[in-house]
Formats: sequence, structure tokens, C-alpha cells
Amino acid sequence: MGLLTILRKLKEKEKEMRILVVGLDNAGKTAILKRLTGEDVSITTPTFSFNIKTLAYRGYTLNIWNVGGQLMLRSYWRNYSEGTHCVIWLLTEERLISSTLAILANKQDLGDAVSIQTIHAALQLDKIRGNHWLCFPCSGLTLDNLVEGIDWLVNDIASHVFTQE
Repeated sequence: MGLLTILRKLKEKEKEMRILVVGLDNAGKTAILKRLTGEDVSITTPTFSFNIKTLAYRGYTLNIWNVGGQLMLRSYWRNYSEGTHCVIWLLTEERLISSTLAILANKQDLGDAVSIQTIHAALQLDKIRGNHWLCFPCSGLTLDNLVEGIDWLVNDIASHVFTQE
């Protein structure tokens, strides 16, 4: 491997973002990731550990860690937080104090979806200090507001993690 190849790989590494996706089981985490990577969402099975999807997005490499939401797995969520730039959903973990928080209120295409106002109040988002956060109503099935949510989190991470070249 030549010096230019090594330098290029180091440069590419600088543009990587690690995103942790957590939430209760059957919240739609895997469906959203499948939709973002162009996979079929009609057949989605529960994630019983974790899976990683890598996505090229607007000049960045997004390494998205999808962690299962079953009760028996939740105690392990904190093990995935090291080096995380963004959390999609809420985790109370000190190591994530400066991470971007994007709450994707999925399944908004369903009639009984919880409103953004209800989520905002239940999670007491106004009390969050030290994190940039935003709550997006979205649908992994129809793509409504999903791209806007990902745009916001990529812009937010880039604004405080990566310096101008």
C-alpha cells in the first residue's frame, strides 16, 4: 500500500460518522435502515443482537449501528455508545452527553401514531442540556420526513465534529 493510498484512507476515515439506533422492539429501526439502504422492507425480522449498515450520504460515510430493542438486550445498549456521534432515539448515558440526538417518531403513517407534542412532553426534551436534539415525525414505510431527519442529523454532526477544510 502506497503513501497516497494510506493518506486517502485516513482522509476518508475523517468523514465517517457513527450513528447508534436504539429503541423498543418493533419500533421500526430495522425498517428505517432498510429503507435508507434501498432494501425491501416488506420482510423485516427482529434484531436479536445488532447489525451495522454503511451508507454513503452527502460526502460522508454513515456507519449505522442498529441495536435490538428487546428487554433482555437493553442493558447492553451502553456498550455500543463508544465513539458515537449521534443517537437516534433517547438514551440516558453520560458518555453521550455531547452527542446529537435525533428522535425519529416512526410509523406516523398509521392512524394511532403518537404525536410529536406527546413525545416531546413525555421525554421532557426541554430539559436536555449539552445535546443538540430534534424530534421528527416520519415513516420508514412511506419515507415521509425521513430524509429531512437524516439531513438534519448529518448537518448537526458535521457542524461540531468536523472542521472546515
